[in-house]
Amino acid sequence: MKIKEFIGSTVLDKNANEVGRIDNVDFDKETGKIEAVTLTLQKNIFSRDELEISFEDIATIGAYVILNTEITQEEEVEEAETVEIEVEEE
Repeated sequence: MKIKEFIGSTVLDKNANEVGRIDNVDFDKETGKIEAVTLTLQKNIFSRDELEISFEDIATIGAYVILNTEITQEEEVEEAETVEIEVEEE
């Protein structure tokens, strides 16, 4: 799988719950190995949360990226960075 195919992949936790999509990949500059991936957790049309997970937390990469851990909403809130967009009404 090429990295551009990996980015955008749907991510499921160990219970097969959809938790987000791969948004970014961090590499070790010396070895070229993947260290961490950033998941985008879409909350609504105007905001999104991001969650960084270690590459060791990935069990399988295929049609879906399956984690070997469970992601709860509490973890999402603790780890997330929220981006909000203001909409002006006319």
